[in-house]
Amino acid sequence: MTEHYFTKKPTSKAIFSSIRCDVNNTSFNFKTGSGVFAKRKVDTGTLLLIKKPVLGKEVLDLGCGYGAVGIILKRLNPDCNVTCSDINERAVKLTNENAQSNRVNVIVVQSDMFDNLSGKKFDTVLVNLPQNAGKDICFQMIEKSFQHLNEGGTLQAVSRHQKGGKQYEQHMKDIFGNVDALTKGSGYRVYISRKD
Repeated sequence: MTEHYFTKKPTSKAIFSSIRCDVNNTSFNFKTGSGVFAKRKVDTGTLLLIKKPVLGKEVLDLGCGYGAVGIILKRLNPDCNVTCSDINERAVKLTNENAQSNRVNVIVVQSDMFDNLSGKKFDTVLVNLPQNAGKDICFQMIEKSFQHLNEGGTLQAVSRHQKGGKQYEQHMKDIFGNVDALTKGSGYRVYISRKD
């Protein structure tokens, strides 16, 4: 059975590789590895999530993987304070290395959702919902994001609309009282909810 990336301590053999991603005429190079989400390329959902986000001052890349979302957005929006968090210790290590190699200053925290981010509130939470980890995990991420947003803050979550995304869109509406589609493409949608 293949080990899932939503685990604290990956036991799979660490095999690393490098990928390149170009966004807004800016090139980024990322070190990726086994046991981490989307190790072969920055996936379609992630690219959609960073296409035109609504950003506040304090930004969280929740479930950051090797750090693509947080690192790219920090480079393109240097006035934002960006925190990257993931449960996976290998992902956290890679994010630290990638932040250094791409010359951006982000805070990197190993955390099961918000467990190690207690007391911290954000204006923007961005997440590529880990659908393979199960519906309950994704629902918890939505609920806990609401609790850790400042008033007026937004959760922006990407998912495949026809493969579970509709459930997450409805759950965001149930928790926040509102939801819209920020952008869509290739079967994915970025849902946005505001904490009013």
